[in-house]
Amino acid sequence: MPYSLRANCQRRTVLAGLTTILLTTAISSVAQVQKQPVLGVRSAPLLTVGNAQFKDLNRNGRLDPYEDWRLPAAQRSRDLLSQMSVEQKVGFMLISTTRLKNDWSFEGPKNKEPISSDFNEEDLTASTNMFTRKPLPTPLMNAAGTTKAVTQFQLRHFILRANVSARITAEWANKLQALCESQPLGIPAIVASNPRNHITSSAAIGTSVGRTAFSAWPGELGLAAMRDLKLTREFADIARQEWAAVGLRKGYMYMADLATEPRWQRVDGTFGENAQWAAKMITEVVLGFQQTKLGPASVAMTTKHFPGGGAGKEGQDPHFDWGKTEVFPGGMFENNLIPFKAAIKAGTSAIMPYYSLPVGTQYEPIAYAYNRGVIHDLLRTKLGFQGIINSDTGPIEMMPWGAENLSIKERYKRTLEAGVNLYSGTADPANLLETVKSGMVDMKLVDDSVLRLLTEKFELGLFENPYVDEDAAERIVGNAEFRKRADVALRKSIVLLRNEAKTLPLRSGTKVYVESYQKQFGRPTPGPGDVLTPAGNYPVQFVKTPEEADVILLWIWPGSRSLFASDGSPLELSLSKNAVDVNYVNTLTAKKPTILAINYTNPWVIDEIYKEGSAATIKGVVATFGTTIDALLDIVTGKVKPTGKMPFTTPRSAEAVKAQMEDVPGYMEGAGYALFKYDEGLTY
Repeated sequence: MPYSLRANCQRRTVLAGLTTILLTTAISSVAQVQKQPVLGVRSAPLLTVGNAQFKDLNRNGRLDPYEDWRLPAAQRSRDLLSQMSVEQKVGFMLISTTRLKNDWSFEGPKNKEPISSDFNEEDLTASTNMFTRKPLPTPLMNAAGTTKAVTQFQLRHFILRANVSARITAEWANKLQALCESQPLGIPAIVASNPRNHITSSAAIGTSVGRTAFSAWPGELGLAAMRDLKLTREFADIARQEWAAVGLRKGYMYMADLATEPRWQRVDGTFGENAQWAAKMITEVVLGFQQTKLGPASVAMTTKHFPGGGAGKEGQDPHFDWGKTEVFPGGMFENNLIPFKAAIKAGTSAIMPYYSLPVGTQYEPIAYAYNRGVIHDLLRTKLGFQGIINSDTGPIEMMPWGAENLSIKERYKRTLEAGVNLYSGTADPANLLETVKSGMVDMKLVDDSVLRLLTEKFELGLFENPYVDEDAAERIVGNAEFRKRADVALRKSIVLLRNEAKTLPLRSGTKVYVESYQKQFGRPTPGPGDVLTPAGNYPVQFVKTPEEADVILLWIWPGSRSLFASDGSPLELSLSKNAVDVNYVNTLTAKKPTILAINYTNPWVIDEIYKEGSAATIKGVVATFGTTIDALLDIVTGKVKPTGKMPFTTPRSAEAVKAQMEDVPGYMEGAGYALFKYDEGLTY
């Protein structure tokens, strides 16, 4: 061998040896700092290396880098990626709804047997689009039997919609993780959910689970109305503990969208109309759920809906073809980005683009999931987001606005190139797999997506221990201390708007008639509501008829058209258009001095029952955003002083609603628009 070649070989040998020594030293050094994590195991063998133990997830009898908890998440992800087949990678890029046994919470047959923690092994398929009611180009599998999803489709991302006990959820999550552990490579699952900690009248599949076994807090608007960032962080931290206790480690939440279009049916999922305040709220929520860095105690957040979906034309929603257009007549596209910038700075793990196609901007009029200018150029490059881009449910088969003429494979290609990493809405990877295998897309896009998804799982500690303590779940979820803190928030969320002649707080001994008026949209709504005779310790006397009363407390929950009952007809905010019998209400309030409480999911127009400065008997107006009667009574009787502030502006009339601009917050609309102003709120 020539000397120069022999010398080069010797140098390479020496360098390789030094590299091995340095790597071994580095791992040893890290191991001295890191503590042995708890390893949750059901079937994988354990490996012992020195004084440390590891899970042999691929069962090859040796410690692979991805199994080594001492190594950085990025390094472990690259090693595991190198061991995954194309089929495993593609399945890993889907997130699908999954169900418990006998759970048909979103569609399908109803089984009278109780829901259990066992898997529902039936496939649920739909040949029509549940949003547009049009036939789909191909059958859409919204959900697959759990075992099939894991073992055949290679899915490891799931959405749980069921509203069941903490124990059943925890048991089911453990069974899912055990199934995943038994598979080649032993990759754990991650289970996501929509919000589960709020009192809301508009819970629906895909938006909010509603009230559950978890601690019950005000709706998102109510959290914003508290004007208490410290308590907001506490809410998120408490919810994090409850979610993690049952095995829910990913949140499809929260909405950084702005409530600039008052008719939008998702206003109640926002933190209001002010971008700066929404940014502060989303910061606290992300930090509360994720903590300052993703770790084994975190719940990863999916902030939505980039770049903001609150400016739909005339309030219509892009789940439907008649609402696919987002407009910016006020030129305030950039205003929508402010809360997302805050979420990125706080470290949100994922961001979800909406279905809308933008009009009146510099960007192509195509749905955001397809929009490379918005997703890659703006979100990735300009804003510097490095996390997961998670499509909303069904942009390929159901809501491909602006891409309707593309084939399914062409749609996958377009969205992959735009920057989507995780697809929601189908459990069957066949179409995406065909797209990838056909060579239509660069495999680097798939690998990049899988690396991001794997990194999240490693950082969450799921490879070490994806299991939960089922007994602890029952103790933690909805415990008395958590409920106590939620009760504080329920009271702080209430806003006092008018207090004529200082009628409030009600004086001791006042005879009060309490009526809760809650009707459903589309059904006959003759009065009355429900008469309440609360049992709490209050300084007033509750009576059963208005005639007996000194004061009437009327709490109206307008019954708006639900999001998924939309039909394209104009959206209205007047009470008579939202399941309120105005004649009945006016007859009732004319009988005695009245405290009018309105539960706001949208900025309702209440001029049919209340006109400021009139001679009506309404002496006080109170705004609620998802709370309890006990909390409301504590405010009106003075047990607790009101401190809340309005999270949005309410229009003075239906005409004002029609004249406003979709992307302009109410506080920036012209003079005469507002009845109740943003940030308005009285106290005693």
